[in-house]
Amino acid sequence: MSAKWEKKGTNDGELTFEISVDQVKEGLDKAFNKNKKNITVPGFRKGKVSRKIFNEMYGEEALYQDALNIVLPEAYSAAIKETGIEPVAQPEVNIDSLEKGKPWVLKANVTVKPDVELGDYKGMVVEKPNTRVYQKDIDAKLEEMQKNQAELVLKEDKAAENGDTVVIDFDGYVDGKQFDGGKANNYSLELGSKSFIPGFEDQLVGHKAGEDVDVNVTFPEEYQAKELAGKEATFKTTIHEVKTKEMPKLDDEFAKDVDEDVDSLDELKDKIKDQLKDQKKTEGENQVEDAAIKAAVKNATVKEIPQAMIDEDTQRQMDQYLAGMQQQGINAQMYFQLTGTKPEDLKKQFANGAEERVKTNLVLEAIVKDAKIEATQDEIDQQVKDLASQYGMKEEAVRGALTDDMLKHDISIQKAVKLITDNADQEPKSKLNK
Repeated sequence: MSAKWEKKGTNDGELTFEISVDQVKEGLDKAFNKNKKNITVPGFRKGKVSRKIFNEMYGEEALYQDALNIVLPEAYSAAIKETGIEPVAQPEVNIDSLEKGKPWVLKANVTVKPDVELGDYKGMVVEKPNTRVYQKDIDAKLEEMQKNQAELVLKEDKAAENGDTVVIDFDGYVDGKQFDGGKANNYSLELGSKSFIPGFEDQLVGHKAGEDVDVNVTFPEEYQAKELAGKEATFKTTIHEVKTKEMPKLDDEFAKDVDEDVDSLDELKDKIKDQLKDQKKTEGENQVEDAAIKAAVKNATVKEIPQAMIDEDTQRQMDQYLAGMQQQGINAQMYFQLTGTKPEDLKKQFANGAEERVKTNLVLEAIVKDAKIEATQDEIDQQVKDLASQYGMKEEAVRGALTDDMLKHDISIQKAVKLITDNADQEPKSKLNK
């Protein structure tokens, strides 16, 4: 194989490569065998024509396009390997020469990964996270547990307040006419939850059970039902019940109700404190990691990121998000119906930050090379075991879905992140601000 790479722009160039005579012959043989079953020649049964007769009647050149399609992928891959380039998009391949009896010559316009000029990536100065657990943190967690255990009780002849739940009938009108989806009976609505159109819940505050209230609102301009967007509406509403949350008393019995492994409120508080310590420790480690990586990326220079890489990252983020929805039983079509959005909206959402994500990955890959980081076979095997355990799969299935090269890449990136984080200097916020 003879291949040559000539850079033409920041991230573009021309790859010239040959397909050997032997490869061409193999491609032509496969192309003929693929097509001969459909060839009808007088004097021969369909599919039984010889290669010699075919060449005499149609010319060997009739097989060139199919032969090229057969041999091109392997030849292109070999040329990439030989020149050491890293394409990031499908190439534009042009034929330079398909001369009979000689190697075929092709030229491909290729977009490759941009060069990365690393700056400092060790000794990044980052804010030291505060992982101390305060009494207010414990109190807040206890209050959250109380709310989860709270019971709704009727408020007799008392006005509704934010946080209360009202049971209502409502019937919506726009321009004096009822509209689809604007009516419900015995609907439970928590005031202050902001689950209804802005302004709806606020107008029920201060009213009692048995009252009728005309709630006047304006649908948002971006409302999913286009026929209602921006329109003024009146909801004729009847309040049947007003309920308030009754919080359980904080005592030993409460502690045993929410956690069967403790016998007293003091034990529950100690357990919460330990859990918060672990949580803050993990959050602190993540904070340091994120800050150190951002600093290393900021120190690096990437002249121009190909749009193809940004688009690929955006699409991957979308696919992963929708796959997560699918695991919850919500397919893509259902998701867009429920949210009143379109694929373009989701794409725009994930396009934000795509360039920075791509740059971060490029810098981490450059650090892997600069620091000569490698993944061992033991690490690859352990990664397979961990993924199999995490997703409830057999190890063989994991190996079938992920190649060793993919696993090596991921492990190497993880080790690069650890290298940056372990070498970061943590300073208190007060010192950093001086």
